[in-house]
Amino acid sequence: MQSLVTPLGYSAESCGYCKDASTGRRTPNSRCSYYITSKSLSTQAYQDLVDRGWRRSGTILYKPDVLRHCCPHYTIRLPAASFNPAKEHRHAVNRWNKHILGEDYIKEAAKLYPKTKQEKARQRNGFDLVSTIHEGEFEKLKRPPEPAHRFEVILEPDEFTDEKFELFSNYQQHVHHDGPSDVSKDGFKRFLCGSPLQRTIREVDGHTQQLGSYHQCYRLDGRLIAMSVLDLLPHCVSSVYSIYHSDFEKWSFGKLSAMREIALASEGGYQFYYMGYYIHSCVKMRYKGEYRPSYILDPETYEWNPLDGELRRLLDAKAYVSLSRERRRREDTAIAAQDIENESKGDAGDAGDTPEVAPEYPLLNAEDAGKAVMQGMSLFELKVPGLMTVEQIEHQVQLDHTAIQIRKRSITVEAGDLMNWEKSYIRDPRSLKGVIGELVAAIGPEVVKQVVVDFG
Repeated sequence: MQSLVTPLGYSAESCGYCKDASTGRRTPNSRCSYYITSKSLSTQAYQDLVDRGWRRSGTILYKPDVLRHCCPHYTIRLPAASFNPAKEHRHAVNRWNKHILGEDYIKEAAKLYPKTKQEKARQRNGFDLVSTIHEGEFEKLKRPPEPAHRFEVILEPDEFTDEKFELFSNYQQHVHHDGPSDVSKDGFKRFLCGSPLQRTIREVDGHTQQLGSYHQCYRLDGRLIAMSVLDLLPHCVSSVYSIYHSDFEKWSFGKLSAMREIALASEGGYQFYYMGYYIHSCVKMRYKGEYRPSYILDPETYEWNPLDGELRRLLDAKAYVSLSRERRRREDTAIAAQDIENESKGDAGDAGDTPEVAPEYPLLNAEDAGKAVMQGMSLFELKVPGLMTVEQIEHQVQLDHTAIQIRKRSITVEAGDLMNWEKSYIRDPRSLKGVIGELVAAIGPEVVKQVVVDFG
């Protein structure tokens, strides 16, 4: 199947994570993102997009303008094999296991199935995530005796059922305090069912990996009590959304589901666990940084940096942080200081050796940026962090060869074959070349090779 993308452009909207202090309402036009939509997308293409700061909501994919966002969104990931669970994480899993097994089962099973020396040694040496996370699953239990509850976790396609919707409705109303009229089956389907990702299966290092979008369903005594929506990608388990029934709120299902997803990434050979966006300015979203060791994607260079002392201090001090930019600034400052010292000694040095300081970005306000784009400003002029420049596109991408679908004729052609292509200008956002250029700048040189642009 072809990977198809339709550019929707750059726009400003209200933010769902922060509110006006005086009114308690969402601040209008306080965030900006670049949007595309897709009805069919390979998991490799989406993996490459995620590693450039993209996420999806249903079939809508978006890349936040981190610089101009009221609550800057940073992509965060965890190497699953290196995960070091905190005490609260271990406690959540052990407490749930004791609940579903029951004291009678635990005592009787200890007598009937005494642990081997190897199992005792492993238990003494620390917390084994994979074995502990599966400890209470019914199909893995030694029986008799029978556990207090039958607990099952099943990974299944992200298809709609009334049972899943009822769980979603309960969660939205009791946890997020949505009104009944705010929750609909159509909304649930658009948001969490029918992903554009193409489901496939592959063999990697002895692991059979499922790729695509799935629902991980948690059942207790046959009842659906929780569900995680997951994108399984070539190099990660990406968490989309997690829900649980309000009857089980005390059991810390947020922690339980995260631990299970990390275990899936580890034992399935996916390598990394992506928790979506880390929002340092939002207290409720900082918990993601408690899963260690975590790494943050640099919004300008797409390098991964540990969320440790240096980066945390910078995030405490300012909203927008690019560690690569901070390091360049320090280097420029050191060079400038050296030049001043040389001048004081009568040696001005060669001015041509001093690197040019990167120009500052214009229009730092999201509302102003959104209006400017609506009035015809190019994203190349706006200088959105992480988007390719015109010069980079010219050197790295053969823009003329961008694949475009002509739906009326059911054919795919190259952009350069279209009428008026040569007469259009990449810096003109209202021209065909400008639209394609901004799309390529946002999705990157690797993804553009994998997709066909579909204008609908």
